[in-house]
Amino acid sequence: MRCRVWFSRRGRDNGTVGVEHYENFPVASVLCPPRIRAAVLAIYGYARTADDLADEGDAPAAHRQAQLQAYRDDLRRIYAGQAPTPRWAHVFAPLQRAITQHRLPLQHLEDLLDAFLQDVGNPRYADREQLVDYCRRSANPVGRLLLHLYGLADEDALRRADCICTALQLVNFWQDCSVDLPRGRVYLPAADARHYGVDLGEPALLRDSPATQAMLRELCAWARQTMLDGADLALQLRGRAGWELRLVVQGGLRILEKIEHADYRVLSHRPVIGARDMLPIAWRALTMRHQGSPTGSIE
Repeated sequence: MRCRVWFSRRGRDNGTVGVEHYENFPVASVLCPPRIRAAVLAIYGYARTADDLADEGDAPAAHRQAQLQAYRDDLRRIYAGQAPTPRWAHVFAPLQRAITQHRLPLQHLEDLLDAFLQDVGNPRYADREQLVDYCRRSANPVGRLLLHLYGLADEDALRRADCICTALQLVNFWQDCSVDLPRGRVYLPAADARHYGVDLGEPALLRDSPATQAMLRELCAWARQTMLDGADLALQLRGRAGWELRLVVQGGLRILEKIEHADYRVLSHRPVIGARDMLPIAWRALTMRHQGSPTGSIE
């Protein structure tokens, strides 16, 4: 499953530290403004637990769907002002405090659950439009929740946040092909696969080839441009929040760079961020420029 936004998703040995799980990008790091840290961690705990209900273990799909419905019932319970049930009180008690203090919109939290439920069935995606619609519910809501905490709600900021969140989701899709495809999880759009002559019928049997490399090259270019379309938000946000988002943006772009260096052979290899990547990420975050620059790059 994918909760991959500014505090992104569960990682796999990528060398960065999150909260309880490894993460590709910061989770309430030292750069997070102290006044919203508890709320950020509450949202993370909510999304992380729902992700695990949808994704972890060998329970049949019907059982995981029932678990997520019970989880949704508890969410609606705390929004109605009732005490959380004991089962997930460790999740919903801090979330209820964040809701009370910051008036978090219910719809964004509901959208995340919709995406988790969708992922239970390992659906296929016909084209990029369907994949973006999934990102709209699996990734973008967390970015919008964080903007809400920062008190920023103008349409341009929301659009840029959606671009960054969708891009992070796409980056992890292409980064995780070697992990997802053997499990029957196919986030490669069928239309792109047909265009390059890639057969998605047996995803576990897919191997790196000139066709898959060409397809991933174009998909990574799409993710990169989507990231750049939203990157100016990191320069718009002031203080710690802006610096953290700069690092997130550059972390995502660095993963795309590592995929490129691997010649887009991600069906057999998972590029990861390591200690040696921290300095270039930090330097690029420090020297970011608005996207109106002649180079069209923020690096």
